[in-house]
Amino acid sequence: MEKLEALKISSMRPRTNILDRPLAKGKTEVSQSIVALLFSEIVQYCQSRVYTVPELQTKLHEMGQDVGTRVIDIYFVRERGSKRETKLTQMLLFVKTTLWKNLFGKEAEKLEHANEDERTYYIIEKDPLVNAFISVPKDKGSLNCANFTAGIVEAVLTHCGFPCKVTAHWHKGTTYMVKFEDYVIARDKQLEDK
Repeated sequence: MEKLEALKISSMRPRTNILDRPLAKGKTEVSQSIVALLFSEIVQYCQSRVYTVPELQTKLHEMGQDVGTRVIDIYFVRERGSKRETKLTQMLLFVKTTLWKNLFGKEAEKLEHANEDERTYYIIEKDPLVNAFISVPKDKGSLNCANFTAGIVEAVLTHCGFPCKVTAHWHKGTTYMVKFEDYVIARDKQLEDK
């Protein structure tokens, strides 16, 4: 009889799924060489399916968007109870600090607002991890594998209600240019006025 009751009690307890556990639990460090190997395989996979450097960068960007969509869903559901930022500046600081730390183990180096365009921001990273172990052949000299990270950032911002286009450029290392839709800036100004 006691065994039957123990079985009932154990079957009544909710089972925890690996997806229900917080991100902060357990070992949080990942070997940089494993990340480099995996990313190198991603680049080779993409390269075998395209013919030009712009096509390769677009493919990397698309793969980054898939990753960004999953990362932001997991982060906000597990860590923040689905509470998301509503102000643009706070969301950009979240990307520069928290998101970057979760993905790359450190904050992005700089976040700047463009002087000439209120819709444009720059995230500057001198030596992004995704470019650290990639050797670019001379015939593909303009290739910037950081387009993968640009895709992640674009997906995160867009899925949090800040639609934008993010591109990676060679300038001061790698600069991610974040260009928001007009209504994002207008909505942010309305929120600041309240």
